[in-house]
Formats: sequence, structure tokens, C-alpha cells
Amino acid sequence: MRTEDVLAAIATGLWRWDNASGTVTLDSEAARLLGLPAEPAVLPEVVVRSRFHPVDWNEINGIVNLAVAEDTLAEARLRIMDEDGRVLRTVRSRSKPVENLTADGRVDYELIGTIQEIAEPQPGTTAVHTPITGDWRRSREAFLLDAGRALAEARSTAEVLRVAASLSMPGFSPDGLAVFGVAGDRLSIIGHHGHGPGDEAPFSDMRLDTDYPAAEVVRTGRAIYLPSPEDYKRRFPATWPLAQRFGRASWAFLPLIVAGRTMGAWMAAFKHPVSFSPDERSVLTTVARMLAQALQRAGVAESERELTSDLQRSMMPMLGPDIPGMRIAARYVPTGGGLEVGGDWYDMIPLPSGRFALVIGDVQGHDVRAAGLMGQLRIAVRAYASEGHRPDAVLSRASRFLAGITDSYEDDDFRSPRFATCLYVECDPATGLLEVARAGHPDPVIRMPDGTVLMRPTAGGLPLGIVPDTDYPTTRFTLEPGETMMLCTDGLIETGGHDLDTGWARLRAILESETYEPGAAHGSDALEKLADLLVQAVHGPSSHHTTGPLADRREDDIAVVLLCREGAECGCGAPAEHPVRPARRTMLTVAQAEPERIAGARRQIRELLHDWADAEQVDSAVLMVSEMVTNVLMHTDGDALLVAEAAGELGTRRLRIEVADASDELPHKRHPGEMASSGRGVLLMEMLADTWGVDPRGEGKSIWFEMYEQGKDDS
Repeated sequence: MRTEDVLAAIATGLWRWDNASGTVTLDSEAARLLGLPAEPAVLPEVVVRSRFHPVDWNEINGIVNLAVAEDTLAEARLRIMDEDGRVLRTVRSRSKPVENLTADGRVDYELIGTIQEIAEPQPGTTAVHTPITGDWRRSREAFLLDAGRALAEARSTAEVLRVAASLSMPGFSPDGLAVFGVAGDRLSIIGHHGHGPGDEAPFSDMRLDTDYPAAEVVRTGRAIYLPSPEDYKRRFPATWPLAQRFGRASWAFLPLIVAGRTMGAWMAAFKHPVSFSPDERSVLTTVARMLAQALQRAGVAESERELTSDLQRSMMPMLGPDIPGMRIAARYVPTGGGLEVGGDWYDMIPLPSGRFALVIGDVQGHDVRAAGLMGQLRIAVRAYASEGHRPDAVLSRASRFLAGITDSYEDDDFRSPRFATCLYVECDPATGLLEVARAGHPDPVIRMPDGTVLMRPTAGGLPLGIVPDTDYPTTRFTLEPGETMMLCTDGLIETGGHDLDTGWARLRAILESETYEPGAAHGSDALEKLADLLVQAVHGPSSHHTTGPLADRREDDIAVVLLCREGAECGCGAPAEHPVRPARRTMLTVAQAEPERIAGARRQIRELLHDWADAEQVDSAVLMVSEMVTNVLMHTDGDALLVAEAAGELGTRRLRIEVADASDELPHKRHPGEMASSGRGVLLMEMLADTWGVDPRGEGKSIWFEMYEQGKDDS
């Protein structure tokens, strides 16, 4: 009996598909199954292709590529169409891809195999639900779309492994997974699922020349399918005992390949037998490719995060040793770019005088160059301060240094000018005296012991690096016991789409959220807690609830430093046995050359009296302060020093405000006409103040007034 007769008897034909020449050779049975005359023929591939259902034809390339990659047979289920587009029959093709070298040196493939007619599954039979039905294919496509989306969104190796463990493949979900990596000449376990703790130990340091499926997959780059325990034991007898104890029935080991390099292997183990049909192998191969890409992306992202984190940590200083009578807390959060590096910094510098300096600054930009300039500028400021220069001299030298850096670059991209804002504070821990020099940076903020918060206006100059020779005036004030000073970059204020006004209102609410209460318990970590609250309010999970008016604004890095002078009421030192509500006090200098700071003086008084019982008294106090400071600037040649203090319990407090100047001329009552623009200062104090007076003070005088808070209804 001839072979052709046997094949015809079982409705099986032979074909040979030459991709290089574009021809298909058919025997008589193969031609009949394709709806052609039942005789041997050599036909153009376009004629044969027209006989296949378009949906089935679209899958053939993927099936052939899978067979080439795994060095296995290409199996496909194909519907044969007649000339009118009706389905004649369904055939199964089994062929072996053979590599051929064309005349021009190009590699092409030739398929040699069989075509066999198969019966269509009938409704109500189990065959309807076999893996070759259209329903399964639709489920497979939906699964691959979901898996691809989930793996693409994973940002770390741990997230990728969690996604891989949660994948539910259509019809054959594995119950055990393992991802192997390569470290030198050994396998390593990156992650696993469906195994107990410690089960990975025998596989975590295995040599690549071990007779183990994952090791062979890494060596060869080809997948290994083991449908039964007998197949596993036959092919890998040496390591079969390691797998036997898990009680699995089938295994698939697939290479994780990225850019032609095998970076590891993926194992999918099944408790139920799996035949690993072409469709099942196609799903596993596609998942392995997506998994490899996701692991590669996650590894690169983690390496970048680790690199930038180490870079930023190396540039950011550690706060120095404890300072008697003071506590310091600081936070830095990079939020201005994918690399998570930026130009914000803070520093604490011991000075030769026994004092120390606090520095906070922000270099323009959110890139690696900004981080590099920040590191150089921070070192320069530390060097100038350590030499013993005063705050104004430190910033002047730093401005010249930053302006000179740009000119030293040869690359035009780096020669574009960059500036930096900076706030330099020299602190005397014994007296609490602060000397502040400011270069275009936000003013410091003072939180008083009772929770009242004031933004302390300070004199300032241009940001560093804009004009090399710039003067930076110094502002002096005292940090009283129990007070906390906050220094921050504009990222803390403006993050979340806020501008300076709305951002400051948000911060003020946080700073005042833990107000002073007599007898309340205070912990030694109060300052650290306050620092965390500030960062979480603008960068934490709930920060989206306070989005500002500029919601599309790019986020900025955050740096914040808190300095607390210990006192019984601040929460940093030991609590007093019989606490008394502390007085709140502020001081401000208005120079002759800065009359615009009169508005700042008015704002200071309003902030100081934010909870005063009588709003009309607050308006009166603001009016008298404005008049007193204006008179100093108009009638003397010196500056005005404003000191305001509110003391006592809520509802019965006393407000005392003094304005001192260097003139010996005492104020006297005038009788200005209706059109007069001045001369009403004394009249206003007689009408609005509860008491007022003038005290000579050496060279100069102090004009003061007092007001008493009206009784506040506690009900």
C-alpha cells in the first residue's frame, strides 16, 4: 500500500510552502481539502491564501514565528472558504519551519507538513469548549490586553511580580510562578508566588550549567514545556526531586528576552495537566515578552531612583550636633521632575564665633544641572561662612561665585544664566539673636508659643548670580523662648497649584493647628511632628483636597527647616507645672529708604491680633501704628523701630505698642484744619488708646500706647 493511499484514506494531504519563491506545492488530497481540483499542483501562494478564512490567516505568521523561536511544529486551525466566501470545511495544519538561505544571503523559511480535515464541534458537546474555539480566542485577546496594561503601569519590580502573580490566564491559570534572574554564572530568584517561605532556597544560587529547566532556558534562549511529571523526570532527572515535592502536573519555562538578550526565565507551574497547545504556548510566550519588558523598565526606573536618591543624599547635609537651648528639624522632598533631583537645599554650619548658621536656598531649575549647581553653591556658602564672614558678606561672595560658574562652561547649553534664591540666618543660641540676610527668598515665619504665626519681613537683595556685586542688608531680631522659626523654599508654599497668598494661608492653618493650651502635654518630638505635618499637607495623600487656583502649574521641590528656641510653652522643652499663657511679641524696623514697609507693619499688627475680641480695636491699633511710623519717617532722619506685645489671658489681654526713633523732639498736640494731611497723631492716640505716653531713651525717644481687650463672651 502506498503512502499516498494511506494519507488519502485518513483525509490527510501534504504541502510544501516556499516563502522565498512564493509558491505552494500540493498533493492531490491537499488540493481537494483546499477546494481545488484533486490533483497535484504547484500554485502561487496568493491562490492558496485566498482559500483561507481572513481571521485564521492573520494568525499564521504569529504561529510560525512561535514555532521558529521554540524549534517546534507550527500547528494551526484553518477554515477553508469557497469562491463565494462560504466555509467548506475546517482543517488542521501541522508543519515544520525549515530555514533556507536565499541567493542574496537572506534567511527565509519553508513550511513542510500536512493538512487534515477535522470535524466541527457540535452544540452540547465538550468539544465546543476546547482551546481552539473562537470564544477562547476572544478571551485570550481580552486577557492579553488587560495583562499588557497592568504590566505597563507597574513601576517597580515588586509591582511587576504582584501583577504576574494575579494573572488569570483563560482556561489554564497556573498556581505557581517563579521569575529567575541571572547573576554572573548563577540563577537567582527575583520573586515567586504559590510557594511557601524558604521553598526558593535550592534555586536561589544555582549554577547555569545545572541540569534544570530554567538554567537551560537561560543558556539556550528557548522555551521548555513539560506537560507531565514523566516528561520532567525523563528530561531533567537530576533536578526532578526538587520539583517533585510541590505536586505539580505540568510546567512551562520561558525565556525573558529584551533586545535579544536573555535576562532570565519565567516558570509557570500547573496542578492540572496542560497539553501546551499552540494557542496556549502563544499566550505564555506573549506574557513572557511583556513580563520581560516590564521587569526591564522597572529595573531601569529603580536604578535611576537609587542613583538620584544617592546623589541627592550626598548633596544634602546632616543636621549638626545638638545645640543647647535649641532644636532643629528639616525635611527635603524632591517633587519637581522624574529624576527626583532638584536645586533646593538646606544647611547648618558651625561658625568660628561659637554661633551657627542656617541656610536654605533654591537654584533655578529641576534637572541634573540644577542639582550640580546646588552642590557647588552649598559648598561655597559653607566655605565663606566657615571663614567667619558676616551674613551680608557671605551672600555677596556667593552671588559672585554663582555668576562666575556659568561663564566657565564651554557648552552653550550650560552657559545659559541660572540664579538662586537664598536665606542666610546667623543664630546666637545663648541670646536667641538672629541676623538674617535674604537674596530673593521667601521671608522667615515665626510661630509664637500660643500658636500665633507671623511672617517676619526682612530686608533683602536680588537672587544670587544675577548681578555679581550685590549688597544684602542684614535684619536683626530675637527668637524668644518658646518661639519656632520656619525657613522654606517656594515649593512648600506653591505646590498644589497655589500662589504665594493661597499657599501661605494653607501653611498658616497647619502651623496654627496645634495651638497652645495651658496644661496640655508636650512631647519632645513636637518639632519633628510639625515638620511632617507641613510636608504631608502639601505633598501627602490628602493634599489634593486643597488644590490651588494654578492647578496646572508644574510642581517644585520642597525644603523646610524649623528652629525652635526651647521654652516651657513651645513643646520642645520640659512643660511647666503651672503654665501661663505666653505673651506674643513682634519687632520690625522701617528704614527711611523703605517707606513701603509701613504696609508690612500694618500687616504685622493684624496678624498679631488675629484673635482679638474687638475688630474695631484692631483697626484703631493699625491706624495708630501707621500714623506713628509715618511721623518718624517724615519728621526725623532715622529709622523707626516698632515693638508690639500682647499679654494676658484671652478676653483680658493688654496690647502695648512702641515706636522708637533717634530724634529728641517730643510730639505735641496740634489743631490741623480740615484740609491738613498731617498733625493728627496725638489726637488719634487720645481718642483711640486706653493710655499712651512718650519715654526719652538716651539718644531718642519711644512713643507708646496701650489698649485693653474688651470682655469676650465665652459662651
